[in-house]
Amino acid sequence: MSDRQLADFARTHAWRIPFDTSPRHLAGPGDARHVTHGLAAIGWKRTSDPLSPEIVLRSPDHRHSLQFDPQSATAARWRLRAEPTDTDPGWYAEFGELVPAEVLGAVTDALVSPSTAEPREPLDAADAAGWLIDARGAASSPDAVCRVERRPERNAAVSWHVEAHESGHGSRGPRLWHAWFDAQTPTRLVEAFVTALADPAPLQRGMFDRTAHGAVQEPSPLSPQHVVDAHTERLRALRARIRAARQHPQPETAKAPAPPPSPAASLRR
Repeated sequence: MSDRQLADFARTHAWRIPFDTSPRHLAGPGDARHVTHGLAAIGWKRTSDPLSPEIVLRSPDHRHSLQFDPQSATAARWRLRAEPTDTDPGWYAEFGELVPAEVLGAVTDALVSPSTAEPREPLDAADAAGWLIDARGAASSPDAVCRVERRPERNAAVSWHVEAHESGHGSRGPRLWHAWFDAQTPTRLVEAFVTALADPAPLQRGMFDRTAHGAVQEPSPLSPQHVVDAHTERLRALRARIRAARQHPQPETAKAPAPPPSPAASLRR
């Protein structure tokens, strides 16, 4: 992570008047450097062709990789992978073009900052934010255009699917974006995604940034410099957490498959 890269980020945002934009699932992709800078700051290296629009970042231990492919022939623009080891399975997650970078950044932050805390059930995070949990064990945003759903796989494991649709059509409208976590993805990463997605706090977007129809924008009390400073502080805090984790390593909580919801729990809202 170089001073030049941070300066380029600052120049990009210096002229953008920030607007508070909500809900998050309609806020648009934002600045992809919220994700890539976070990983580069802690030592992930670009392994793709520097002259290609595709970006591939790989972790120092070469186990994890993140691919951003703006020219992908599929709906997946981001692909996050973990290679299997002798003790842990590999896993895969993908994210559509309009997934907010801040929400994806919450996933990569959780990936590189292992926690010993027991992960919460992802639907509990949505429930706490006021999303509706239905009898089928799926969470819907208050405007009914974003849905988080678990789907059973083999061996009692579950994969997680998230979709946002155009406002005004409910869950039946054209799809705006999707996210998918396979059955081996650590639960804490799914929880991090859902928690960040359901957070009612607005995201900052420039006046002409791409957002989805139905997003609400209001002038933000933040200045462009506030946005730049917040980005720089986030990178600094992430480096500090990684240094602390390396100095005081602790065994990570094992991932356990999430149990299927009981009818009573599913109807708690």
